[in-house]
Amino acid sequence: MHVNPFAVHRIADFGDLSVNPLSIEDTFRRIEQGITPLLQAGVRCACVGGDHSISLPILRAVAKKHGPVSLIQFDAHNDLWDEYFGSKYSHGTPFRRAFEEGLLHDDGVLQVGLRGQVYGEEDFDFARAHKVRMVTAEEFHKKGMSIVQRHLRSFRRKPVYVTLDIDVVDPAFAPGTGTPQVGGLTSVQMLELVRALRGLSIVGCDLVEVSPPFDTGEITSLLAANLLYELLCVL
Repeated sequence: MHVNPFAVHRIADFGDLSVNPLSIEDTFRRIEQGITPLLQAGVRCACVGGDHSISLPILRAVAKKHGPVSLIQFDAHNDLWDEYFGSKYSHGTPFRRAFEEGLLHDDGVLQVGLRGQVYGEEDFDFARAHKVRMVTAEEFHKKGMSIVQRHLRSFRRKPVYVTLDIDVVDPAFAPGTGTPQVGGLTSVQMLELVRALRGLSIVGCDLVEVSPPFDTGEITSLLAANLLYELLCVL
């Protein structure tokens, strides 16, 4: 891409935000309060998780600055469940809560890389009701970048938040994650997908679900670091 993000932007590591291991609600409050002043100062945040639940408080802060936004989600799972083991707040529910809280636009969400088993056809009812666009891993393997690029055209000139769950990548390339799912994308395909975001009005992004204890040979961490760099290049 011939892009040096450090020559284009002023980039700094803001460090860690404190969390409360005994309260996910308080953790969300801390994340939202930690990011809000940065966004209000005009910073675009590239956040690193952590599990996918952190996207919800980040989107709450983003909405204070930009209002409801569109979302591009790279993920093996749609994370639109109503509950996960009885909890309304988990890594499986953030974008359902985001829709309910008015943080996301209907017909403004694209999910790429979905695959694997579900509990039933009703698992997609909420997504259909909110006009979520989906490109499954199987569709991407058959049709390639063209099917994603057609969807990306509708996101131009709109504020977009990008979230990348590392489990979108096949565990052969990214074993270090909590919910690995076979049949995923390769590291090369993931690089191409991130680079395809160039030209969008990206207001922030996150990369989540890397789990170092499960990471064979640190190949997941290596891929995640490179993908984070690529995200900086398209911001």
